[in-house]
Amino acid sequence: MRTRLLALACAGLVLATATAPAALAVTGASRSQAVTIDDRGSIVSADRLARLSAGQVAAYLTKSKFPVPAKPQGADLYAVVYRTLAVDGTPTTASGIVALPARSRKDLWTVSYEHGTLATKADAGSVSDGDGRAAPLMFAAAGFAGVAPDYLGLGKGPGFHPYMDAATEVSASADLLRAAKELAGRKGRTLSGDVLVTGFSQGGQASMALGKWLRDDSEFRLRAVAPIAGPFDVRHAEMPALLGGRLDPHSATYYLAYWTVSMNRLHHLYDSPSEVFRKPGVEKLFDGRHSFDEIVAGLPASPRKLVTAAYLERISHPSGAVLKAMEASDGTCSGWRPGVPVRLFAGRADRDVAVANSRHCLRDLRASGVEASLTYVGNVDHTTSAFRSLPRVLDWFTGLRRTP
Repeated sequence: MRTRLLALACAGLVLATATAPAALAVTGASRSQAVTIDDRGSIVSADRLARLSAGQVAAYLTKSKFPVPAKPQGADLYAVVYRTLAVDGTPTTASGIVALPARSRKDLWTVSYEHGTLATKADAGSVSDGDGRAAPLMFAAAGFAGVAPDYLGLGKGPGFHPYMDAATEVSASADLLRAAKELAGRKGRTLSGDVLVTGFSQGGQASMALGKWLRDDSEFRLRAVAPIAGPFDVRHAEMPALLGGRLDPHSATYYLAYWTVSMNRLHHLYDSPSEVFRKPGVEKLFDGRHSFDEIVAGLPASPRKLVTAAYLERISHPSGAVLKAMEASDGTCSGWRPGVPVRLFAGRADRDVAVANSRHCLRDLRASGVEASLTYVGNVDHTTSAFRSLPRVLDWFTGLRRTP
């Protein structure tokens, strides 16, 4: 039971397969192809995973514990491979989900859903059932075009996932918006360019990063952002809670290990894994091929058993490469221009992502003059905060679309 609960928290609401399991199975793999920077967002492949009636969508969402829109539509669900940029700015490919509604066809608003922490390629929405499929279907059933990026290195994307790297979360997400526009045109739909953004856990942070970028973009019109339980402030909120024992030790160990391995690939935190990890083999657990259960089995029970005293000191008082790595995660809530509303959601009993993250984000947004609010959805844990927040996000986004 403990492992399952942690899986739900860490793996972004991994859900049981609902109705029409055969229809939701991936129909074929796609090869990565050479890309150019000028081709960003263009489609490499688009495989239809399912064509669901309104009744099938409603049944699927109900079983998945996602809200069912009033008068739901049927939807087509696609796994898309598209061109984007790697961490170093060179061309690569990424994958994601696009869901298009059956009845609504013209001037569709788009909702981008950013998923929570995943360390296994095969758990991402383009190749596996979960919130990466349920969320886009939920929004498609409400008449939106729903998209959900896998991010770099997950799903059908090559290489490693740069976990919590805001810049590539933005580039992979923005390029999927472009791919969705191309796919919609192929299927006789048109997208208006109006974009709403939401996400859970890592996806909360990713949705803030994407929203901040879209706010200043001329290609899309950002309408609202609704992050759920995001780690917006690793340096001043998440790490202090982790070091102070205020987070669940199993979850904290998983997140710290993943973040450290990922950031070392980007910012060179150490020369040898023994400089930071007490146990050998931690790096290999985050190669994208190990399952969640295999990763958990290979990790100790607490952060202090995971890393050395010297590394604990470094993350307690960050400087140099560690500070640079934290800054690559943080800053998504500061420096916004006013004009787009932001509603944050969090659970008061969250022991995976400290609620101080959302408080700090609210403070920074308001300091920039943004119309922002923070809704506490109860004295609930990390996963429950998502299930309680999503109906509110759906209602808010639907109301915004109807507003003249």
